[in-house]
Amino acid sequence: NTNLNSTNNDNDNDKASAIASTPPTDTVPPITHEGQMPQKKFYRSRAHCNPLSFNEAFDYPPRPDLFDWTEEHYPNHPQLSDCGTDAGEFSASSAQIHPTVLDVGCGFGGLTLALSALLPEETILGLEIRSKVTEYVRLRILASRKEAMGTGASIAGCDGDGETHDAEKEDGETHDAEKDDTETDATDRDDPNDKRASHRDHRPTHQNASVLRTNAMKYLPNHIPPRSLSKLFFCFPDPHFKKKNHPRRIVSTRLLTEYAHWLKPGEGKLYCITDVRDLHEWHVERCEEHPLFEEVTEEEMEGDECVWAMRTETEEGKKVRREGREMWWK
Repeated sequence: NTNLNSTNNDNDNDKASAIASTPPTDTVPPITHEGQMPQKKFYRSRAHCNPLSFNEAFDYPPRPDLFDWTEEHYPNHPQLSDCGTDAGEFSASSAQIHPTVLDVGCGFGGLTLALSALLPEETILGLEIRSKVTEYVRLRILASRKEAMGTGASIAGCDGDGETHDAEKEDGETHDAEKDDTETDATDRDDPNDKRASHRDHRPTHQNASVLRTNAMKYLPNHIPPRSLSKLFFCFPDPHFKKKNHPRRIVSTRLLTEYAHWLKPGEGKLYCITDVRDLHEWHVERCEEHPLFEEVTEEEMEGDECVWAMRTETEEGKKVRREGREMWWK
C-alpha cells in the first residue's frame, strides 16, 4: 500500500507540474502580422504617463540630419516616386524627407491617419511614448497602406471590441482613454460642412504617415530640424490637475520656445484641444504671453480643415462628442 500511494502521489505531482507549466490560452494575445489590422483590445494601456520620470531607453540620432526617415518610416514616400532609377537623385530626395506635421501624443492614430489624407503634400508623424500603443499605430498604418493598395486589409470595423475604457491615472486621478477610432456617429457622416468632402475622390495611400515611439519633451531636438514644421498638434493632453504637476504639462512657456524653434516662421501653426476648461485657459494664457506666437482669427479657424479633424478624428474627441461633453480648442 505504501508503494502504491507513493506512485500515485508522484503521478499527481507530474500532472500538477504539467498543468502549471501550460499557460492558459485565454491570456495569450494573438499575434498581429504586419499588414493585418490590429485589434485595439490587445494594445490597451494607461491613458498617460509622466514624461519627466519615464526612464526607458529610446533610440535617437545625435542630430536630425543623421536620421534617414525613408529607411523605416517612409520607404515609399510620394516624393520618392518621381526619382526613377537614378541613385543620386533618389539619395538627394530621401535626404529632404522629414516630418512636417507632428501629432504629439497621437494615441491610437486616428488623427495621424486623418491628416495623412487631408494633407497629402505633408509628411505626418505621430509621436507616442507608450510602447504598446505605438506598436498598434505602426501596424494600423501598415494595414492602411496595404488596404489602399487593394491587397485586402479592411479598415471598417476592425479596431477591436470598441468597449469604453477608462484608464486610471497616477495619484488616483482618472482620465478617459481612447475609444474605438472607427466609430463615427451619424452627425459626422451627414454633416454638409464635412471638410473631408473635397478628399473623398482622392484615395490616400498613407505612405506619408508614420509613428515614432519617443519622449517628445526630451528628444525632439534630436529628430526634428529647426524651422521645418508647418503644424504641431496637442490633442487632449494629460491635464495634470495638481499644481505641483503643472511643470509636466506639454504646453508651457519653456516648451513653447522650443516649439517656435521647430515651426516655420510666419506659417507654422500650433493646435491644442482639450475637454478640460482649466487646461484650455492655461493653453491660451501661455500662448498669448509668449512673444513668438500670435492668435489666429476665428475666420481662419473655421476655414481650417485641420481644426475640424482634431475635433472629430481623435479617439478622445469622438468619445467626448458621444457623451455630449464640451471641447475647447485653439
